[in-house]
Amino acid sequence: MALKVAVQMDHISTINIAGDSAFALMLEAQARGHELYHYTPDRLAMRGDEVFCTLEPVEVRDEKGNHFTLGERKRFNMRDIDVVLMRQDPPFDLAYIAATHILQKIHPQTLVVNDPVEVRNAPEKLFVTEFADLMPPTLITRDRVEIDLFREEFGDIVIKPLFGHGGAAVFRITGDDLNYGSLYDFFAATFREPWVIQQFLPNVKHGDKRILLVDGEFAGAVNRVPAKGDLRSNMVRGGAPTDSDLTDREREICARLGPALREKGLILVGIDVIDGWLTEINVTAPTGIRAIRNLGGPDVAAKVWDVLEAKVAA
Repeated sequence: MALKVAVQMDHISTINIAGDSAFALMLEAQARGHELYHYTPDRLAMRGDEVFCTLEPVEVRDEKGNHFTLGERKRFNMRDIDVVLMRQDPPFDLAYIAATHILQKIHPQTLVVNDPVEVRNAPEKLFVTEFADLMPPTLITRDRVEIDLFREEFGDIVIKPLFGHGGAAVFRITGDDLNYGSLYDFFAATFREPWVIQQFLPNVKHGDKRILLVDGEFAGAVNRVPAKGDLRSNMVRGGAPTDSDLTDREREICARLGPALREKGLILVGIDVIDGWLTEINVTAPTGIRAIRNLGGPDVAAKVWDVLEAKVAA
């Protein structure tokens, strides 16, 4: 059965198709004969319980510089769409939150992936704290006294914004780092919300593993090794993807998370694991699908669509 699929994303002209997971999902949907539509979040409109949006039919091609063709725009009642993929990149700000409020009006009659209510309630760096025993020591605060105490206890620490993404503004502070006070002042002036402070894990130099789960089950993994001289392993920051199998500890983490993800309707999730420690649960627009496939790993996009087709049929 051909489904009507609308992809809420940053404009398709701006994406890097080599690593974009939304694009991988679009290619797979098109290959299966689904009707594919494109829109940006600013086009959503809500009137009472009805949600409307101007969509463009889209054809996608795995050709750099020639990866899409958009058709004529048409206004839809979003209840007439079968699946909405909410794939715009963070920041997880008030605009993002507003989109989840609008889309929850049509879910689950229209299957929104991931469930917009649970996306709103599960920010990557907060949801993960429900599994604190799987994490490195972690503090959520902006209070200088609490950070000082944490730093005295653990020495080397990492400070990052609570709603940051893509490795932006992630800093390591050593026990004797004279930049600590200046960095605290910078964060205090820049970020109104609390921050994440974690014990530094020196084995991050060997990689930060991105593990994808589909409907709570392991679907694929890629190890991201930081570039020389950089703390961050994010591929948009120069991290190098390498093939990776799961350790026993990582399988234990997946098994622990799976039931909670299924219960919350979080169908495509990316978790980050460093040296056996869970650091984030990414539910907004997790990446890694293309990197895993390019390294000879599983076809995660196909697994996602197997699940989505079954859910719509049910």
